Amino acid sequence: MSRVQLALNVDDLESAVDFYTKLFGTEPAKLRPGYANFAVAEPPLKLVLLENPGHGGTLNHLGVEVASSDEVEAHQARLVGEGLLADDEKDTTCCYARQDKFWVTGPDAERWEHYVVLGDSDTFGTASPAPGQPGDVCCAAALTSSAAK
Repeated sequence: MSRVQLALNVDDLESAVDFYTKLFGTEPAKLRPGYANFAVAEPPLKLVLLENPGHGGTLNHLGVEVASSDEVEAHQARLVGEGLLADDEKDTTCCYARQDKFWVTGPDAERWEHYVVLGDSDTFGTASPAPGQPGDVCCAAALTSSAAK
């Protein structure tokens, strides 16, 4: 299993969930305060919605979800071998899930993560219960980059 992830900022999570449920014909795989994700079978897509009022309709970050930590490490080694700097985040909590991941930055400052979900979490990130709350460190670099655009 491997699929592209698209993480979008939305102004109103409830209306966005309603729209994307209709668009892709599937219910969210995970729905939490300020956060939803869809595991879309066709086309293979992980759609993440992050409630971020005032930034709705903008890109938060991009990603590639893979099936194992070994795959994360293989992608990281390949990209480092290509000369890309990878920000490593092993066994971290982000988007209500425990993950192994790393980040690379594209030529226009777009953030890409390669990650595997290791398990579920009751918290959004390591320091806060929901996206956009003070102290939240989950996807912090991606949020900063997208807000600046």
